[in-house]
Amino acid sequence: MNEKMKSVFEKIKNVFTGGETSHENTQEGKEAMKNVLKKIKEYKKIIIFRHFRPDGDAVGSTKGLAAILKLTYPDKEIYLQNDDYSEYLAFLGGEDAPLPDEAFQDALGIVLDTATQERISCKRFALCKELVKIDHHIPVQDYGVYQWVEEERSSTCEMIAAFYEAFQNELKIDSEAATYIYTGMVTDSGRFRFRSVSGDTMRLAGLMLDQGIDVDVIYAHLYMKDFNASKFEAYAHKKMKMTENGVVSLYVTKGMKKKFNLSNEEASASVSYMDSIKNSLIWIAFIENGDGSIRVRLRSRFVEVSSLAERYHGGGHACACGATVYSKKEAKALLLEADELLKNYKANNEGWL
Repeated sequence: MNEKMKSVFEKIKNVFTGGETSHENTQEGKEAMKNVLKKIKEYKKIIIFRHFRPDGDAVGSTKGLAAILKLTYPDKEIYLQNDDYSEYLAFLGGEDAPLPDEAFQDALGIVLDTATQERISCKRFALCKELVKIDHHIPVQDYGVYQWVEEERSSTCEMIAAFYEAFQNELKIDSEAATYIYTGMVTDSGRFRFRSVSGDTMRLAGLMLDQGIDVDVIYAHLYMKDFNASKFEAYAHKKMKMTENGVVSLYVTKGMKKKFNLSNEEASASVSYMDSIKNSLIWIAFIENGDGSIRVRLRSRFVEVSSLAERYHGGGHACACGATVYSKKEAKALLLEADELLKNYKANNEGWL
């Protein structure tokens, strides 16, 4: 490889990893894990939360941690409290029944995979005596008595797997807990394709596989589609648009969802239909919600788009994030900003595809 190409690949690496290629636990991360475990031991009641519109990582990390704690501490009360659920991940099981308000007051709340308090699904998290935050998103808001954030991790589930590994002399796990965690690792890493995946990611995934999980069942559930959703995918390819500089977008109306009998999750999955179009380094799905808002799912290759998402009521990872807009005019403004962002990136960088 010549020096020019080495420089190109170094730039690409730095976009995704900040110059770091190893995800081994830092001393800071190890101390954070110790603090989390110490706080867990202090409480008899623990209530676990995640973000609304949950993905595999949010569901997997909360259910995985809850399962580990129930196995390890059968004398503790462990609850999941969330106000919505994922049909796509229904095979992992449902949520606990809502608790009365007074049940939160003497509890430790643990919030997973959620960068800001505004995105926490169950708003009664604020009733907990103390909060702990465990997350892998770019930190935009501090909350909780303890925060364990490792934004270089491919998923929060990877962090829970690391948590188990670090204290496996006292924590317990079984195939059910490992299934939750592995599913979140698979989905949030793009089936282990994203650059955030490290050797540590794969070793921890292997640790979960060692618990005897059934990957055939997991992947069958993750890849199965309703027939109407498959027909919608073909329809969506006809509706995609590309801007002058290569941003591909799809606008999913409420009418489209009704026509193809799509759940919100099936409609939102349409962002993945655009991930392999040549010369497009940014792709965006706009999905109309029943309340008049428009969900925005942004994805990119090489180009950092999280700051764009943050300007439109969102955030997430450098190259995979979400936002919300409240009109077609605002959606168009976001798309124009994305096009300008991609124009500048292509003008000032070499080696993009």
